[in-house]
Amino acid sequence: MAQITRDRLLHIFLLASLIAMFVWSLIGPFSLFSWFFGVSPAVIGVSILVLSYKRFRFTNLTYLLIWAHAVILIVGGHYSYSRMPLFNWIRDSFEFSRNHYDRLGHFAQGFVPAIIAREILIRKSPVKSGKWLFFIALSFCLAISACWELYEWATAVVAGLSMDMVLNPQGDIWDTQWDMFWALTGAVISLAALSRLHNKYLQKQFLKENANST
Repeated sequence: MAQITRDRLLHIFLLASLIAMFVWSLIGPFSLFSWFFGVSPAVIGVSILVLSYKRFRFTNLTYLLIWAHAVILIVGGHYSYSRMPLFNWIRDSFEFSRNHYDRLGHFAQGFVPAIIAREILIRKSPVKSGKWLFFIALSFCLAISACWELYEWATAVVAGLSMDMVLNPQGDIWDTQWDMFWALTGAVISLAALSRLHNKYLQKQFLKENANST
């Protein structure tokens, strides 16, 4: 019971800190359009987690990764991805050609969903381990990346924006391809680096759920 209490305290802290970040992001954002575009996926994702919390709880590792991804989205929504101050400083200090904060966002778009997909597959499907688990989780991340690019395109069309703002941000004609590449790279690194650690968290989650049901 003590462990369950600690878990819930962690989950409450993660949720409360995201709410605080969300409120901060509303104070003087670069533009309300950029804010809505950047923050809405985090709001939708966190809402789904809250609504499904009693029926399905992810491991703490997965919740921590989701929290980090949500922070990246919220910060990007506040500043806009091409104007994030820290990455402006990195650009200027190392003489990069562009602000790479959006690259971090797309890397996270693969890195975090890879573990989410892996956990759902292991716990809710016949696929438990091996090459098929890796392949399906990787495919899920590429699908998420493709859906995001479609979301960007659809948002631009509905808002009447120039396609250059979507297909050629910061003067990069290959931005869409780079976005999907970094999502794929993040997914591969995540599955390769975190699978063993994730398995330990899954085992702990299994033991906690069994103890809670008895």
